[in-house]
Amino acid sequence: MSFMFMEPTNQTFQEMMSNGIKYQIPRFQRDYTWEQQQWEDLWSDIETLPQEKYHYMGYIVLQRKNQHDYVVIDGQQRLITLSLVILAAMKQIDKLIQAGNETENNQKRLDELGRRFIGATNPISLRVDNKLSLNRNNNRHFRDISSKLEVPNIRGLTNTNRLLNKSFEFFLKKSIDNNGETIARFVEQVTSGMVFTKIVVQDDLNAYKVFETLNARGVKLSTPDLLKNYLFSIITKNEDVPDNELDDLEEKWSEIVNQLGETDFTNFIRYHHNFQAKSVTKKDLFASVRRLANSPKTAYKYLDSLYKYAPLYVSLGNPEDEWWNDQDEVCRNAKQYLRTLKTFNIKQPFTVLMVAFFRFTPKEFVTLCRYITILSIRYNVFCHFSPSEQEQKYNQIAMKIFYKGELKRASHVKNNDLFKSLYPDDKAFFNAFEFHKMPSRQSSKKIRFILAEIESYLGHPVSETDVSLEHICPYNPTDTWIKTFGEGYEEVKDRLGNMLLLSKSVNKDLDTKHFAQKKEVYTRLRFKLAEKAASYEEWNKQSVDEFQYWMAQQAVETWKIDF
Repeated sequence: MSFMFMEPTNQTFQEMMSNGIKYQIPRFQRDYTWEQQQWEDLWSDIETLPQEKYHYMGYIVLQRKNQHDYVVIDGQQRLITLSLVILAAMKQIDKLIQAGNETENNQKRLDELGRRFIGATNPISLRVDNKLSLNRNNNRHFRDISSKLEVPNIRGLTNTNRLLNKSFEFFLKKSIDNNGETIARFVEQVTSGMVFTKIVVQDDLNAYKVFETLNARGVKLSTPDLLKNYLFSIITKNEDVPDNELDDLEEKWSEIVNQLGETDFTNFIRYHHNFQAKSVTKKDLFASVRRLANSPKTAYKYLDSLYKYAPLYVSLGNPEDEWWNDQDEVCRNAKQYLRTLKTFNIKQPFTVLMVAFFRFTPKEFVTLCRYITILSIRYNVFCHFSPSEQEQKYNQIAMKIFYKGELKRASHVKNNDLFKSLYPDDKAFFNAFEFHKMPSRQSSKKIRFILAEIESYLGHPVSETDVSLEHICPYNPTDTWIKTFGEGYEEVKDRLGNMLLLSKSVNKDLDTKHFAQKKEVYTRLRFKLAEKAASYEEWNKQSVDEFQYWMAQQAVETWKIDF
């Protein structure tokens, strides 16, 4: 089946938002998901515009509904985030207006920027009719930010709308200037400098089938093929490589790609790159790899290195991979720590672990895995510090292991200033843990892991796979619970201080019973968290705060490195 679409055209963000054109993200399309790493990458691109004038933002796939209306099939994350950049700039102008700074001129600038890039304001409701409408989970929240130029202060915020808030606040902190004219010039520079290749699909096509087809066609221009073509052209530049050797190289390349799969190839190349050279973003990766493999000899060496590290990379991300059965028995003890990294989808340490596996003894490698896992729980899971800064420092640590041999043991890494600077101290970790929330409906496995680790520290070893998660105040409380708990019952459903572990055999009806009945069950069990919860006379907001305060104290000791 063939699909027809208009000839791709290059347009700036400014051109795309002109002439009354509107964009609709399908109602059930995925939510906004970009996080700090992507915001930092985008801001880095924006900062290059004064020198480069243009920055290429990639393909955007649209389906035409009528002359002025399009459905966004691919590219929503970029469109939303660029809109938030503009909204943050508009907020900075609004602050100048509130301060009485060039009020009339700045109001004109604010109105014009909103009209051109965000949407017209209804004179009665003062709500914005957005040029870009989001999906069912994000649209109302995005409209509120667009209308009020601030994040809505509401309870029970979903994770995706929390990301919208954080994105807006991230760019708002990037102070442009205290002058309205300069801020407006910044918006002009960004909107006229960000260039998309626009593909418009015909109205009568199934948009999702078109998207799948475009993805399938994209394999021909994929990162593996791009890199392969480059490496093989360098290796054969002197035309002295016999056919049988080329066949061997082809087979080796196929094994690399088959192990990694298309989707994870770029991440592997980047982590592999980052223990050999200065850390780069994905957009600069290919150029940097070319510098590493710029002659037949270095290209051969690079290809051999990919072949050596590919199975290790895959197995670091999959502790149950059979590859581990062929490794040193001591080395397999690392699997328990790798399971933790996998549970929380943490891959930043892979650069260090990849090089340490071949440079350290098995025992030292396992010890390093433990140190890095503890740091990751503190840094990534609870403190949510910058992943970009983390990758840069891991890059420097990895290079010290790979090239200079400065770091030969796990203790050398642990005591290095780079590692210490990443390690959140006890106070920072405690503060992050004390009021931490995790959406239990989406993160049950992660919460069970965290609580199981604390249980084990308290002397009751337990696996997160053998227990069930208990909400002390039920997730959906009865009227009796609401009455006895008092104010704040809605706020605690995702607080760690309202959760504990029970054995799977415990009666499921326990969930709806009142606290006095629950306490009777808690005291009969060996679970340490349950015993602590049972020590409270009643369960209310103060109890949750006190329980989580105590849990934070235990967490500090559970995940601790002694320097």
